[in-house]
Amino acid sequence: MTPLRSATELAAAASKPYPNDSADYRQARTALLAEEVELRRHIERVAAQRRALPPGGEPPDYRFRDENAKTIALRDLFGRHDTLVTYFWMFGPQRERPCPMCTAFLGAMDIPARDLTQRVAFAVLGRSPVERQLAFARERGWRNLKFYATVGDDFARDYRGLAPDGNEWPALDVWILRDGSVRHFWGSELGGTQDPGQDPRGAPDPTPLWNILDLTPAGRGVDWYPKLDYPAAA
Repeated sequence: MTPLRSATELAAAASKPYPNDSADYRQARTALLAEEVELRRHIERVAAQRRALPPGGEPPDYRFRDENAKTIALRDLFGRHDTLVTYFWMFGPQRERPCPMCTAFLGAMDIPARDLTQRVAFAVLGRSPVERQLAFARERGWRNLKFYATVGDDFARDYRGLAPDGNEWPALDVWILRDGSVRHFWGSELGGTQDPGQDPRGAPDPTPLWNILDLTPAGRGVDWYPKLDYPAAA
């Protein structure tokens, strides 16, 4: 394998001033560029380590209902693929409206789902009836996501979508089909690992909203969260 050039060297070679950059700005930006190169490499190392995971546990025989009211098994969600990504969102029957942050994530997935499902299956799971989930999806203009209702709460409890006190949490999971068996491959386990002053977040965060805000001077802020509706601009 060809040795990698240092991030500092790559940044120095790639750094080019924009119009009227000050020397201080360009120096700081070049130092940041080196860190961004290191971050990219770290992300790629973590992704390689994730791909090398052995198969996880075989899940119990959970059941789900599709939009045709048909009861199906977890393996049925794979369709033609051997890999399945599921997102359990916070839209249980006790909620008048779904979680805004779950909504922000799913809204960002609806259009790419057409591309994503060329490689893997993608299913949205919720505790509310499918017709209720679909009604909200149509309200948001979503067209490409597939929704399923959990039958009972065993799946949500077992895979960290439902706490003992009844609170819901989002859960992003990856499943694989190997030798005819469904196995759990990966699930986010970062809940409770956040540093002081942080909200729980992925690494990298799967929601594009936060990644774009991280590029800006104010960042994510400390008390702003997405909402389902915003007042019209004056």
